[in-house]
Amino acid sequence: MNLESFLILSAILFCIGLTGVLIKSNIIAILMSLELMLNSVNIAAVAASRYVTPISADPSFVLWGNFFAIFIITIAAAEVALGLAIVMSLYKSKNKIFIDKISDLKG
Repeated sequence: MNLESFLILSAILFCIGLTGVLIKSNIIAILMSLELMLNSVNIAAVAASRYVTPISADPSFVLWGNFFAIFIITIAAAEVALGLAIVMSLYKSKNKIFIDKISDLKG
């Protein structure tokens, strides 16, 4: 596979995730769509660092895409933890997890 195929795959996954964020009303589905978008960025970062940088370069320079991917995975884990805590709090107080049904987010 070449760089273009990885970038096309990444763009398709990002568009699917963006569509899910815009269309879905369930908070869990929105969080899953956000994870899909972040994973598509990971694919693009790793593929770009692999194909753009020559192998003969300094190894620390070649691995920048992998460093960004690990950073994005860390951010995604924090986002999931915080998002699920908010979902559990909303479900506990309102007994709903749909954005359409929740009119206010004040405590």
